[in-house]
Amino acid sequence: MIADAWSARRERGSASLVRLMVWLTLGLGWPVGQALLYPITGYFFLFSRGARRASGGFLSRVLNRPATSREQFRHLFTFSCVLLDRLFLLSNRLRQFRIDVTGLEHVTAALAQGRGCVLLGSHLGSFEVLRAFGRQSPVPVRVLMYRANAGSYSRLVEPLDPTLRDAIIEIGTPEAMLLVRESLTRGEMVGILADRAPDGQKMVTVPFLGEPAAFPTGPLVLCAALAVPVVLFFGIHIAPRRYDVRFEAFADSIATERATRTEDIAGWIKRYVGRLEAFCREYPFNWFNFYDFWDSPPSPTLGSVAAAAPVPAVEHEGRSVAASLGGRG
Repeated sequence: MIADAWSARRERGSASLVRLMVWLTLGLGWPVGQALLYPITGYFFLFSRGARRASGGFLSRVLNRPATSREQFRHLFTFSCVLLDRLFLLSNRLRQFRIDVTGLEHVTAALAQGRGCVLLGSHLGSFEVLRAFGRQSPVPVRVLMYRANAGSYSRLVEPLDPTLRDAIIEIGTPEAMLLVRESLTRGEMVGILADRAPDGQKMVTVPFLGEPAAFPTGPLVLCAALAVPVVLFFGIHIAPRRYDVRFEAFADSIATERATRTEDIAGWIKRYVGRLEAFCREYPFNWFNFYDFWDSPPSPTLGSVAAAAPVPAVEHEGRSVAASLGGRG
């Protein structure tokens, strides 16, 4: 499967099944939802060959040995847990949740410059936990998000947070770039996931877990154009209802030179991928790109990388097991 083909596929899942799952989970409580995850994950472990194959391929690379069936199940189950928790994070039911934050000083320092801040993330861990944390922040967090393949899961769970619609800047709309700039001008934070993109975006190939993998140039090109501080973030699922939100300083601004723009952007991507790889090795079961990440189109020519890229695609869930709750499959 081509790595960026995810953007062309809609979320799968019966709306009635999703509605039932949401009702049972929110009505009877998190423990009931957690118990239901075992048979749901078991079903997809047995019958979703693509997700299991992608999980095994990733885990074998990150663990430097063949992944066991138990580890593949744990990988899919962790993703199921993050989807379950999303219901409670969206509805602000956090009484039993523990969210630890590290590196907040990097965000504070970036915002102190008065230019706003880009939070650069990935499909490792939970994006929703960042928004839950952001509710306590005096500075709003806006999210660049790809919405073209939204399905039953998104349509039914997103209304749990009435503020979510205003927080989303949708990729592909004419006003997206203007809204990003306006948010940053007001001193707000804008979240971007930078590890995958919809079909047609410019890509660059860099080493990732021992093999070349294609990453989109768009997110870093956008950061360079905005000329604002960039902070890395990761929302890691540690244990049931426990997350670590990590912030790391990345750049005061993404600087490039006209004569070496292509090489400069590639260098920033390589730096981003280096940190992503480090977190993958530390928290391998939090990786939620359930397709063959290394089966990507060839790296474009230097000239094509240098061409202006569109606003990057951003989503905050993965594939396959999400179909159990109506998510992307």
